[in-house]
Amino acid sequence: MKQKKLIVIIGPTAIGKTSLSISLAQHFKCDIISCDSRQFFKEMRIGTAVPTTEELATVRHHFIQNKSIFDNYTVGEFENDAVSKLNELFLSNDYVVMVGGSGLYVDAVLKGFDDFPEIDASVRQEVTSNYEKSGIKYLQTEIKKRDPNYFEVVAKDNPQRMMRALEVCIGSGKPYSSFLNQKKNTRKFTPILIGLEADRNVIYDRINQRVDIMINEGLLEEANELFPHKELNALQSVGYRELFSYFENKTSLEFAVEEIKKNSRRFAKRQLTWFKRNEETNWFDYLTNKIEIINYIKKIIQK
Repeated sequence: MKQKKLIVIIGPTAIGKTSLSISLAQHFKCDIISCDSRQFFKEMRIGTAVPTTEELATVRHHFIQNKSIFDNYTVGEFENDAVSKLNELFLSNDYVVMVGGSGLYVDAVLKGFDDFPEIDASVRQEVTSNYEKSGIKYLQTEIKKRDPNYFEVVAKDNPQRMMRALEVCIGSGKPYSSFLNQKKNTRKFTPILIGLEADRNVIYDRINQRVDIMINEGLLEEANELFPHKELNALQSVGYRELFSYFENKTSLEFAVEEIKKNSRRFAKRQLTWFKRNEETNWFDYLTNKIEIINYIKKIIQK
């Protein structure tokens, strides 16, 4: 049977992944699977830069706004759902495009989600209690001490992800990162990884411009509607948390917007750190002509 190809588009936020993914899907006449963990949620449209209605109508997309913020959707569940969908799509097509900036979710589809040891409930209670008493600084300090490698790539403003990592560090006595990328599931496809990159200043400028556009498109109103549910895991995201602080009269709107830009830039830096670990990725400048990238993929397919 002809080997199936999963064309994976990765890169930092605001680099142009959506546009490229649509061009590739149109050329190879195939569907797109999203692995952006924030775009799963239907209540979070503006702040997650969901593709426009026109873009979604151009090519069939999967895993875009398919969940609610009230759903507890794990990366392990996404792996199962995504692999099942890929197996279905590959029955009638040799190609599928996958796009997104969530490195953990990309790795889950390509390699399988990692197996972690069972952690005693008392450890979880201890970590939660310390976090509630000492705040996010406690988590950052402990992760940096116990697992400096993971500290480099973890979302340092995401308490849920850091608490989980710290639980594993304490409960197992081993770094959280030592359990990552161990599981090697056999997949029925061959991935072709395409990365988009740019000079850091260019990335930062694009992020700043995107945030301004989001504000103009109604991010403030969207965040205000979600504010009553601000404790939900899905809403512990850049673009929402900062505005929640504004609604609580802790900051000015101007400061909140600048914080969104700053935290988005930090997020982009972590994304690149994560993606650059994979030496199989073929990197292109974000201004590269799409035809050039298509021709490059064709050469790989023909090998």
